[in-house]
Amino acid sequence: MYEELTEILRNSNNIVFFGGAGVSTESKIPDFRSEEGLYNAQQSYGMSPEQMISHSFFMRDTETFFDYYKNNMIYQAAEPNDAHKALAKLEEMGRLKAVVTQNIDGLHQKAGSKTVYELHGSVLRNNCMDCGSFYDLDYVMDPEHCDGHIPKCEKCGGIVKPDVVLYEEALDEAQISGAVDAIRAADVLIIGGTSLVVYPAAGFVNYFRGNKLVLINKSSTSFDGRADLVINDSIGKVLGEAVANI
Repeated sequence: MYEELTEILRNSNNIVFFGGAGVSTESKIPDFRSEEGLYNAQQSYGMSPEQMISHSFFMRDTETFFDYYKNNMIYQAAEPNDAHKALAKLEEMGRLKAVVTQNIDGLHQKAGSKTVYELHGSVLRNNCMDCGSFYDLDYVMDPEHCDGHIPKCEKCGGIVKPDVVLYEEALDEAQISGAVDAIRAADVLIIGGTSLVVYPAAGFVNYFRGNKLVLINKSSTSFDGRADLVINDSIGKVLGEAVANI
């Protein structure tokens, strides 16, 4: 089965990868929608993760939002895994044209990927809500720059908000446009590490008009019947081996 994927990759120089939380779990970043994530949020805060990282909750209880966010969404020690590295190598070969990701950890770029559309933003970018000043993740996580858990702008004292798309917020138009254009133009679309249940991101797959649709996920998805190749295995293992053998 890996041989079939290698052959598909070998025969295309217009590949796009669309990935979700399953890509980052192999870097030991847990999926906050998992049973454990849901349980921890309910036990600690009495709410679901979706409630905790919604725009309305951020505005209503900013202190608790940042307490949850820093303890459950930030993994500064995480490093790119074999999937991230294989995709970066595939782009370096001139075969992969873009990565479209639902993840917010920046690991694709850390692995070396250049063209990455981050549908849900990134924890690495943060801006003051009042004056717009930019801050990196280290600043946000440093207690010296915080009032309680809330990071404050050193220039004007405003709240520093992560460039992450919260529930109830719209996706960034530039990211949407770039992702749709890349998927629409691709010959091969590889979908990995996502159950394709989160919309609007999952709907991006419908823009694909190319030759080969590949699904790599540990569990089955509602899109399996539309795929030319389905592999239910570790995405790092699958992509690592397939790209190494091109």
